[in-house]
Amino acid sequence: MNPRELFGDIDIYLFDQLLKGRIAEGMRILDAGCGMGRNLTYFLRSGYPVYAVDRSDEAVQTVRKMGQALAPVWSDDQVRSEPVEKMSFANDRFDVVISCAVLHFAQNETHFQQMVQEMWRVLRPGGLLFIRLATSIGIENKIIPLGDSRYKLPDGSTRFLADEERILKTTERLQGLLMEPLKTVNVAHQRCMTTWCLKKPHILFFDPIEDNTNASDKDLPANHE
Repeated sequence: MNPRELFGDIDIYLFDQLLKGRIAEGMRILDAGCGMGRNLTYFLRSGYPVYAVDRSDEAVQTVRKMGQALAPVWSDDQVRSEPVEKMSFANDRFDVVISCAVLHFAQNETHFQQMVQEMWRVLRPGGLLFIRLATSIGIENKIIPLGDSRYKLPDGSTRFLADEERILKTTERLQGLLMEPLKTVNVAHQRCMTTWCLKKPHILFFDPIEDNTNASDKDLPANHE
């Protein structure tokens, strides 16, 4: 099997987390805002318990087909059509939560924080939150403010852009532990993408809610059970 077939179009910085051993076999993974599943091929093929949410019904159907084709054990309920800021999974459910190119579609600061808080809620203590998002870091003098922390970028797109201060203050508020320094890639001065990796401490933050997963879903393995 060639690497493209095995790994699909996985984000190179998510692949880096694999190489560093932070995403181990058997960990339960959630892709929050999965799109067409570009980051899930390897995890599905390798038998990880994979879950995902996306607002797009088309994206959900695409990822369900991927799961049916690639995963040794699969239930269509593992992929759900719902917003990241209001997910139906129980607290502390996942070992790894992935958020690639999602948070910069926030409508405003409140929406941004709602999405972050919800991903943090479903992440188990000791788990990894992996985020890639467009930021203002490195192109502060090239973006045009539109209000509500939304900006027009040099590439013509409109995005919600966090800056380094907002990211670090959010990390502090969550009592998260940075797994490594923030890393920002400047793409030809047209946009900047930042990698933000957090570990959730072993503290309970949330009141319990009922999980509506079916019995077969709950029977799937996780490394902490």
